[in-house]
Amino acid sequence: MAVSRLIEIPVSVTPTDGIRALRQIGDSRGWSMRRVQETRMVHRWAIIMPISRQARVLGLVVEDGVAVGLSIRSWSFVPGSAGRLSVVAFEVPRSLEGEQWRDLLCEWSESLPRCPWKWSFGERSMIGYFLPEFRRSRVLFSSEGVDIKDWKGLQYEKIE
Repeated sequence: MAVSRLIEIPVSVTPTDGIRALRQIGDSRGWSMRRVQETRMVHRWAIIMPISRQARVLGLVVEDGVAVGLSIRSWSFVPGSAGRLSVVAFEVPRSLEGEQWRDLLCEWSESLPRCPWKWSFGERSMIGYFLPEFRRSRVLFSSEGVDIKDWKGLQYEKIE
């Protein structure tokens, strides 16, 4: 079994957008991939006690190519009384570490419909403005080598 590391990053995009972005990257490179559907225990705080619930997890596993063993799993949950927080978990094989992984993560984040480490004021207010996940997202992207000050992203043309 290949040695890998797990990176869980809170993101502002939906789980389907995160999975779709990696699928499009894999399709453009000719990788064969398979879908994964699982469940995961998440906790929601109700007044003073946590309530455990199951969240639906969507995923994709790369089965060949340079990134063999790479997998992405994503889920959303409600941490408080309202608003959803999404999380993306990458299982990165050691053979993909270094510059290859950084380039792939940068390409993934730029192919998303919005900046994955930024939330609007309304979203943050609904979820919980001072949750540590907002800062943790920026820190994790930055520590993986993504330039968080300059998100290029896809430039969608406006149809008028």
